[in-house]
Amino acid sequence: QVQLVESGGGLVQPGGSLRLSCAASGRIFRVGDMGWYRQAPGKQRERVAVISGGGSTNYADSVKGRFTISRDNAKKMVYLEMNSLKPEDTAVYYCNAELSRIGGGSALLDYWGQGTQVTVSS
Repeated sequence: QVQLVESGGGLVQPGGSLRLSCAASGRIFRVGDMGWYRQAPGKQRERVAVISGGGSTNYADSVKGRFTISRDNAKKMVYLEMNSLKPEDTAVYYCNAELSRIGGGSALLDYWGQGTQVTVSS
C-alpha cells in the first residue's frame, strides 16, 4: 500500500555527479523525516543525509560539502545530489521515510526503498 521507489543510480567516474530520486506513493497521510542511507559490501548500513519536514538537514561527515539532500513535500519526493564522487561512495543507496498511512493511525513508521546501486569507478 505504501512504498518508496528510488531511481538515478549508476556507474560514474571519480569526480563525477549523480542525482538520486525517491518517490513515496500509496495511501499516505503524513510524511516526517526523509533520508538516504547506504551500504557498501561487507559494511553496515550508514546514514548519509536526512531532511526534516521543515527542511532541516543533517549529513554524514564523509559527504559534507559534496552531497545535498532536498525534498518536495507536495510530490512526496526526496532527492540526493551527489558531486565530487569518490570510489568510497560506491554502495547501494536506500531511501528512508517516516510515514503514516491513511487509516493506519497517527504514528510515523519507518519505510525503506529497495535500493539503487551507485558505483564510482574509472
